Amino acid sequence: MRTEHWRLFEHPQVSLATSYYSDDAGEHDEVTGRAGSHAATRANIVEAVRRGVRVSVGIVDTGGGQRAGQARAEMEALGVHDVRVDRVRAVGNAARTALPSVSSLCGRCGDGKAAILPDGQVAVCELGRFLTAGSIRDTSLTSVLTGDAWAQATARVPRRADAAPCDPDCSPNDDTCQPSSGDTCSPADG
Repeated sequence: MRTEHWRLFEHPQVSLATSYYSDDAGEHDEVTGRAGSHAATRANIVEAVRRGVRVSVGIVDTGGGQRAGQARAEMEALGVHDVRVDRVRAVGNAARTALPSVSSLCGRCGDGKAAILPDGQVAVCELGRFLTAGSIRDTSLTSVLTGDAWAQATARVPRRADAAPCDPDCSPNDDTCQPSSGDTCSPADG
């Protein structure tokens, strides 16, 4: 990561969230499909903790004997306090050749939160990256979140009042402004 990024991440109102798959480098790299991704991800997590940056790690258990439990223990040993394990869902790369489906979402996407993707697109949540409503490169975040496209994107997410969201401990279970560590969400307060 570049030095100027670390200066940004050290701001007290910024936190980082990342996925992690295994404490075994080969297993992690196999899941991501990128050689060296384990070493790079782990090094950035270690550096963030060293710098006092709040870090949230989501371990996605793809099944088949993956070392998700060991990965969680490793993250906790490194000083990451917000570590969550969740199952793989049929969205993103896990959708394989199928189109992503809203049926894999928890039902709270877009409720008090949004995900800003690397290209500036604003999505209803981290897992609902396929439901975008505009780009902060073209307009303000406020304009995206108050626009018709946002209303249409969030309306596509089936609401599940009778189901626990994102088993077992996915972010929407805790509050509507993840990846926080349960603290009050400043944007929601304003």
